[in-house]
Amino acid sequence: LQLVESGGGLVQPGGSLRLSCAASGLTLDTRNIGWFRQAPGKEREGVACISRGGGNTNYADSVKGRFTISRDTAKNTVYLQMNSLKPEDTAVYSCAATDLAFSFCLLSRRYDYWGQGTQVTVSS
Repeated sequence: LQLVESGGGLVQPGGSLRLSCAASGLTLDTRNIGWFRQAPGKEREGVACISRGGGNTNYADSVKGRFTISRDTAKNTVYLQMNSLKPEDTAVYSCAATDLAFSFCLLSRRYDYWGQGTQVTVSS
């Protein structure tokens, strides 16, 4: 079972990135999926989550209106589209999967499987 993130990089403030979370040995559409981030010296923060089948999503207040989480079932991939990026969005972003209910989906302790993370740096 493996989750692999990609799409991180260096972007200027106001720019956009799309992160991907691809799975092997695991069908993502049967799990609730979350994106989390952790900046140096800070606790891990739940950014966005999407329910099985994609019918429900939830976002941290800090990213509402700027980030969008989505699924591509055929590709077994979950995406995080990040627009209007700010320097404070700089962090390592990781995706995670859980069997648990969608409630409290931004809490990292509810997740079983984690990817290794991808670095996002927002700087001019």
